Amino acid sequence: MSASPPVILVTGAARRIGAAIARLLHAAGACIALHYRASAAEAQALADELNGERAGSALTVAADLCDSAALPPLIETVVAHFGRLDALVNNASSFFATPLGAIDARAWHELMGSNLQGPLFLAQAAATHLAASPLEGGGAIVNITDIHAERPLAGYTLYCAAKGGLLTLTRALAIELAPRVRVNAVAPGAIAWPENEHDFPPAERQAIIAHTLLGRIGEPLDIARTVRFLIFDAPYVTGQTINVDGGRTAHL
Repeated sequence: MSASPPVILVTGAARRIGAAIARLLHAAGACIALHYRASAAEAQALADELNGERAGSALTVAADLCDSAALPPLIETVVAHFGRLDALVNNASSFFATPLGAIDARAWHELMGSNLQGPLFLAQAAATHLAASPLEGGGAIVNITDIHAERPLAGYTLYCAAKGGLLTLTRALAIELAPRVRVNAVAPGAIAWPENEHDFPPAERQAIIAHTLLGRIGEPLDIARTVRFLIFDAPYVTGQTINVDGGRTAHL
């Protein structure tokens, strides 16, 4: 790391996997910009926690990732506050079923906006700042995709298409931003179940676990550790996706 703390923007950082990523990167010495859309109280509580550990090391920033015009100002707010930006973690994601025949413009706007459009416009706005990072290997972008980006899940056509787009965007950005910015992805398998139990009822959850080589679901920390590796310990890795799925895709 450079002499001054690196600065990392994590989208969807208030809760669940995003909060785990933010905590681990903060523990590694980074200053963290915690993006949120609606979870203001949770984001502020996490910022207070991190600032209690190291004063001035966390900032909350609000934006709707579906509003592309709001994203360049979001990046500039982070840079104005911390003076730099070294890494972007595109974690925020909407997830819900879209059975074919019932897909509408609202679902398209939400799923494509949060999972593909937002990461693209954030990366575009952040590119110049990331290229100036003094980190070994330069700046970094880590996109959180999904194992179903390549192996679609029945009933989730639009979500899988959006994550598939993010997977391809990862490779395209790695080409466009080389050699000063590395762009990689982490594809979670069964890590944290959706909060809506209707998405994966108990019998379906058990079937997924049974199909996972390690015989259990993972933890948000499993994703956070992989993100940390890609940002700080992988200066010769770009354009790649790491599946963190307990071996599920080995025989899907």
